[in-house]
Amino acid sequence: MNVEELVRDALREQAEEQPSTGPGFADRVLAVRRRRRTRGLVCAAAATAAVVGVAVAVPLLDSGKADVRPADVVQKDGINAHPDQSPPRELISAGDTALAAYYIPRTVKHSAVSAERVRDYWLLNPRTGKYAKTAEWSYVAVAPGLRTAAVLERNLPASRIGLLDLATGEVERWIPVEHKVAGLSFSRDGLKLVATTYGGNPDELVKTEGSDGWDQKQPSTRTGFYVLDVASGKGSWSEVKSAADPNDPEGAFLNARQDFAPTPDGRYVWAGTPMGDIGKQFYDLGGAEVSVPENLKHLVWWVEAGLSPSGGLVAGDFAGQKWKTSSWVVDARTGRRTEVRGQQLLAWAGEKSLVAWDMVPGDNNEFHQRLVLVTVGSDRTVPLSGVRGGNDGAGGRWEPVFAER
Repeated sequence: MNVEELVRDALREQAEEQPSTGPGFADRVLAVRRRRRTRGLVCAAAATAAVVGVAVAVPLLDSGKADVRPADVVQKDGINAHPDQSPPRELISAGDTALAAYYIPRTVKHSAVSAERVRDYWLLNPRTGKYAKTAEWSYVAVAPGLRTAAVLERNLPASRIGLLDLATGEVERWIPVEHKVAGLSFSRDGLKLVATTYGGNPDELVKTEGSDGWDQKQPSTRTGFYVLDVASGKGSWSEVKSAADPNDPEGAFLNARQDFAPTPDGRYVWAGTPMGDIGKQFYDLGGAEVSVPENLKHLVWWVEAGLSPSGGLVAGDFAGQKWKTSSWVVDARTGRRTEVRGQQLLAWAGEKSLVAWDMVPGDNNEFHQRLVLVTVGSDRTVPLSGVRGGNDGAGGRWEPVFAER
């Protein structure tokens, strides 16, 4: 049985198990359409039309119906999978989300005791549906709609933010900032951009005496965050102070890079903290610290998928001893946990489906990761990419960047 037949069978089995859309589906669709009309960030139809590879008749996520359109016109509710590609060369997408970019980290040595963790990016061109390498940017965040990316130049922290047209590869506008920036994150509606400010490069590495490897430089130089209006480039900066003494167990010790991001509803800005029982801090848009919102109390800062589209579910950590194959999905209101396939939950593809890293066995009893689509309430997975190699493996240790389409 070849790869296309395997994927087709997996998709058919998954379609049979899909739940109904549930109450409020029409309202959610209308809300998404209104939000996207406002922000004007629409994914070019050519992006999906140009994709070739494993794009077969697929289930509509959360619908229980089969999509019988021809393979070359699979649109937003379909799946574009390339289980023979790692790193991917052509568009990978599922439901509401797409692999908008990926990067491969590398260590650049500056001296015997200092180095820097550098990202080499491959960005999706929405016209061609292919990923292309760029050497210009140190940090990239892609806006919903897959049309625009916010970028930072190579030397971090940066004194300006670029708004990049992904189709042309040209920066359409620069936003200058007084406080230098090293991290970026778009709001879910694409209208706001949260930029994390640092006094030094958060990706700087040091080698301590007696150590064979590189460590993060401490203490963290994080200073605060901007909340910027994407259309005008205007916004405000908020200072966030912290006691970053790694020798003080009671202090608010931070990772060298601990970026801020907007909450899904756009009302707050938040970041994780490795210290303390709560593990996260929230601020209003004016910079005042606030209590953890009730619907966000189960967020885990190192789990990228976060809150589901409706806000009813939260992507959780790996599930106990089964860390190689499963994770938790948590009810945002009750805290009730449901086990789902996938070692690491990366992005929501629908209200009941996610893109995740899954572990697959390799040679010599080793396990490797590949991108898969998983569904809450099902053990089935749909392979989306090939297996990811190690740091020097044939597949490269590439890291995905997702955006809503």
